[in-house]
Amino acid sequence: MRTIARESLFKLLFSSQFSSVSEELKRALFKADKLDENDVKYCNEVLCKIKENEQTINEVIDKNSLSFPQSRIYPADKSILYIAIAEILYFNDIPNRVSVNEAANIASKYSSEKSASFISGILSSVIEENDNV
Repeated sequence: MRTIARESLFKLLFSSQFSSVSEELKRALFKADKLDENDVKYCNEVLCKIKENEQTINEVIDKNSLSFPQSRIYPADKSILYIAIAEILYFNDIPNRVSVNEAANIASKYSSEKSASFISGILSSVIEENDNV
């Protein structure tokens, strides 16, 4: 399971919204979270996809968030959405329901009481839109 790896990604993305994240911090976090080689590879691939496609991911969030534009979404929720949307759009080997469930679990653990349902709603719309393309 990649739950710990996703939580590491969440921590990095959340931190990056407030200051730059160094390679040393990234390696230290991966080591502290005891990620194996496959998890580190997964994390780096997701981070790369997010960086390459940040504008697209922001547009997807704006299009599917009826309540708030991505610029107004709580940083923790935005970080979770980035991971899940990157998985849904760019990683065909990860089932969409896994991405949604993991995102909801991370939101329940690290964000507000209503965040899990807010995030699940956005991701459901993203999946439906992506399936129709």
